[in-house]
Amino acid sequence: MQICESSAEAFEDAVRQFFIPTISRHGRNFPVRAALEKLGDGLALSRSRWGPRSSIRTDKMATNSSEDNRMLFTVQVAGGGYTLQRDRVAETAAGTGILVEARSPFERVTPTESQYLTLSLTRELLPLRAAEINDACARSIDPAAPAMQTLGAYLGQLFKVAEGLTVPQRLDAGHAAIDLVVMALRDVVPSVPSSDGSAAVLLEMMLMHVREHLADPRLQVEELARRHKVSVSHLYTLFDRIGTTPGTYLREQRLLAARAMLSDPRYARLGMSDIAAAVGFVEPRTFLRAFRREYGMTPSSWRREHCRSGSASADPEGDMPPGAGAGRE
Repeated sequence: MQICESSAEAFEDAVRQFFIPTISRHGRNFPVRAALEKLGDGLALSRSRWGPRSSIRTDKMATNSSEDNRMLFTVQVAGGGYTLQRDRVAETAAGTGILVEARSPFERVTPTESQYLTLSLTRELLPLRAAEINDACARSIDPAAPAMQTLGAYLGQLFKVAEGLTVPQRLDAGHAAIDLVVMALRDVVPSVPSSDGSAAVLLEMMLMHVREHLADPRLQVEELARRHKVSVSHLYTLFDRIGTTPGTYLREQRLLAARAMLSDPRYARLGMSDIAAAVGFVEPRTFLRAFRREYGMTPSSWRREHCRSGSASADPEGDMPPGAGAGRE
């Protein structure tokens, strides 16, 4: 780990060593602390703390610099401000992510003391077309977005453990971080493609989201795609990686949750309509048909065979008649 601690007077040297060279302005003396972990050639992760400042990269610096292929993806850990690049102004607050590049001028202003996690990488490592990179620069990524939360948590943990990783592990971890950056950029640049790594992370996020929101009847295929900012067709492509479809996975997880409730004495007095609603089925009759199709028996029969509370017979509803009504799974 490289560590730089300096006063405001040495600010520009610290920036040149760890980040993209800029001209800085500051109103008073403040300590600067930056720690950097190298992850591979052209790839590093740093954590830094700065006082109130403004940093400007001029047209001349952007044109003449040998560092014109460097890019920074920054997560604002604390503080706030704004960044200007490519005629866009992006406000930043705690948890916000933002991408800047060295080959075009920019200005960054933070009126209060701020802390950052910064992934420094060469342009060639970011698997995006030039137009996509240009469009992604100076666009703040919502800290509430699931992809941004995942990326921020990953970078924070990676910085903590990087020193103990082997050289190959550091490189693998760095490339995983790039995959997460690509996934987060999808929130601001919809055309950003998925690499294999980011697709796997996105799929895992979706599977977790399904398991944690089974009771939400609005959670259907189209809604799952909307919440994760992908098309329905791409959603099917992702689920094909685990040999199923989004609709099938939703139904199976809901039925598994229902089966667990039917086997649990704590829920022995809940009626079938309550069980159905608890796992996201709008219509109890739909739940009955799906359960019988999946497990070869009705929910009440399953409860009688598997619930050992002695109160399973107190089910106030029993099974619905199989022929009536239809709802959407």
